[in-house]
Amino acid sequence: MAASPQRPPVAVLLLVLLSCLTGGLSIPDPRLREALIRLEDSMQAGGKMELTDAEKRLDALLLKMKQEETARADFPPAMHFFKARDLIRASPIFSVLQKMPKGGALHVHDLSMVDVEWVVKNVTYRPHCYMCFTDNRSIRFIFSSQWPKPRPGCSPWALLEALRAKTKNATDLDNSIMNNLTLFTDQDPEVVYPSQDVVWDRFEQTFQALWGLVTYTPVFRDYFYRGLGQFYTDNVMYLEVRSLLPELYELDGSTHDKTFTLKSYQDVTEQFTANYPDFFGVRFISTVHRGVNMSVMTEVVEEAMKLQKDFPHIMAGFDMVGREENGRPLWYFREALSLPQERGINLPFFFHAGETDLEGTDVDQNLLDALLFNTSRIGHGFALLRHPVAKDLSRKSKVAVEVCPVSNQVMKLVKDLRNHPAAVLMLENHPLVISSDDPAAFGAVGLSYDFYEAFVGFGGIKSHLGSLKQLAMNSIRYSSLSPQHQEKALALWNTKWNKFVSEIAR
Repeated sequence: MAASPQRPPVAVLLLVLLSCLTGGLSIPDPRLREALIRLEDSMQAGGKMELTDAEKRLDALLLKMKQEETARADFPPAMHFFKARDLIRASPIFSVLQKMPKGGALHVHDLSMVDVEWVVKNVTYRPHCYMCFTDNRSIRFIFSSQWPKPRPGCSPWALLEALRAKTKNATDLDNSIMNNLTLFTDQDPEVVYPSQDVVWDRFEQTFQALWGLVTYTPVFRDYFYRGLGQFYTDNVMYLEVRSLLPELYELDGSTHDKTFTLKSYQDVTEQFTANYPDFFGVRFISTVHRGVNMSVMTEVVEEAMKLQKDFPHIMAGFDMVGREENGRPLWYFREALSLPQERGINLPFFFHAGETDLEGTDVDQNLLDALLFNTSRIGHGFALLRHPVAKDLSRKSKVAVEVCPVSNQVMKLVKDLRNHPAAVLMLENHPLVISSDDPAAFGAVGLSYDFYEAFVGFGGIKSHLGSLKQLAMNSIRYSSLSPQHQEKALALWNTKWNKFVSEIAR
């Protein structure tokens, strides 16, 4: 990245402006105005990026596309994603972003990587798959060589193969199953999900519905391979996946420990990279639900330290998942979270923090506490603008915010993505990366939808090709990869980027 020509410092320009104002000029010097505009433009993400001639041609093309997009009455970032998805798919900008090498996806959850249509068509049609209906109108699954034991709060198990044979229209049954595995709806999402409580409850139900399908060992391997394939097809070359590391089970009901799960992840990743050598790999962030008690948290931190020692190349660190407002704050677990440092063990943290619109609560302090515990990145950080100290610390410490636009909108933190707090962060070139959180739960796939919302929505007209380039490079620079591996990944990404630019610009 070449440096741009040296420009006057902010303080100098402000002094000049002040002298003009006190000098009683009726019209400010237009050269000063232009200098201030250039200065402000240079401060945004990618603002100091020196573009090649080919990049400038592509940038001009994107600007024209964006101007046409923002003039539309049905502007997608101002609409709920469920209503905007088809409009985004038809957008020429989205077509370019799909082809763009996006670097890494650093905030992705393992059980929501794969589109649910693939799950229904390729998983629920396997033999020995049973389904039951819960009292709260959800569904559960299990693979078993024998008729499963009754499950509390669930109807008697039904063998799906037999159920489909009795059903007049298997497509209706498949669609019903799909509706239980995703939040996406063709109805008005504001009516279906009138509050954060409703959407979070449904969100957690989708994971419980998926659990019995995806944790069956043969499915687990196929599911993860498919997930890598979908991100790779979307031109993502590296992932950092947050995983509860579930106990996988076999057809006879026997289960495996977390070491087996992590080893399975490793084996599938190696198989995928052998088939696609330009895919850079995957690292994993072990997680636990933030609703556990102190005793359980201590156990899982101990377990994470052991996994970090046994799998140093693929274990990136530790995090907590689940709704912040319903779980315990980070400070509650301070004794357990201090164990790695007390024992001289390097267990990096990647805490979800600030995924809330609450103010002045214990939950709202998670941002400061995450930084106190030396988090490597901040997951979501939606509340960061309300915490100037945390914002300043994260910038100075180069702790990137993992921004997930579609997720924040669907989970009802922001209605119009032009008003997303990351709009300010991008204008300030705050350390941040774009990711997709739980794409399958939102009816999305890969990373392109989130890049669209970032580039067109809170990026506004000002964001340009340099912004996209900066965000893609950030995803490698702020990854958990070692400095040596970051350089290798950047070199691979740069080759892909130059090819992309030359093809699209031409």
